[in-house]
Amino acid sequence: MNELWIVALSESQSKPNQYALILEDTVSKRRIPLIIGQAEAQAIAISMEKMTSVRPQTHDLFAAVIQQLGATLVNVLIYRFESDVFYAKLVLKDSQNQILEIDARPSDAIALAVRLGCSVFALPEVIEQSAYFFDEKTRDKKGSYAEYTLEELEELLKKIIAKEDYESAVRVREAIARRKS
Repeated sequence: MNELWIVALSESQSKPNQYALILEDTVSKRRIPLIIGQAEAQAIAISMEKMTSVRPQTHDLFAAVIQQLGATLVNVLIYRFESDVFYAKLVLKDSQNQILEIDARPSDAIALAVRLGCSVFALPEVIEQSAYFFDEKTRDKKGSYAEYTLEELEELLKKIIAKEDYESAVRVREAIARRKS
């Protein structure tokens, strides 16, 4: 399992009323973008900014229930990526120290993780299928595009476009054009 950190949360450029939550693998520094709803984005942002609302929000309520039951949120695990959909689970330890796994949307699970101060992880295969390198400029200066075959560059381009990282897509397109000429 690889630990992920939240590195950005912003409005999606291509999907109105949606937000892009960007997670970064702490080891490889690759990034995973999750498109999430406005309510989940707000829940994550409020907690990250240490803001409080007058009344408990849904994620606050669920966090309070976990605590009142004597359970602990051990971590969040993003365990599958299929047909552009991420799957996650809450890993809880109950009052008898038994491990419980509960299926959850990644956005809801991350909102709880932020509130309860636990880590978010992803399986290596999820990172392989969905992540991309953020710092394509640095990678280009190091000459690492030379390590890719033309087919690998074209596959990388598809992944980057799917993740809405259009600046990196331009650089990869340029590398493909140089390779073809």
